[in-house]
Amino acid sequence: QVQLVESGGGLVQAGGSLTLSCAASGSIFSINAMGWYRQAPGLQRELVARITSGGSTNYPDSVKGRFTISRDNAKNTVYLQMNSLKPEDTAVYYCNANLRTSINLSRGRDYWGQGTQVTVSS
Repeated sequence: QVQLVESGGGLVQAGGSLTLSCAASGSIFSINAMGWYRQAPGLQRELVARITSGGSTNYPDSVKGRFTISRDNAKNTVYLQMNSLKPEDTAVYYCNANLRTSINLSRGRDYWGQGTQVTVSS
């Protein structure tokens, strides 16, 4: 059993900052990439930030320069620092981890958190 538990969402004014955290726990052998996605009402879920086990990151242009993803491998935790927030950043943010639960598995599979609401007021 694997759980991803997010925290840190909330209401913030435009221009403000928030930091999201996501801790993975349970039967984990290794974690590959971790990431954050978001989904606004009526829209598809989209990638916000992704970080590999080696620390390489990628961001879409919509958040580049404003959001920073990081991870603490010892704690199986990924963070998302969000600065200069805009109303269009309002969405439910989901944590994702591609991980293996056993040494016998050759490939990881994706696990998701329950989501945390981020609301940016104008």
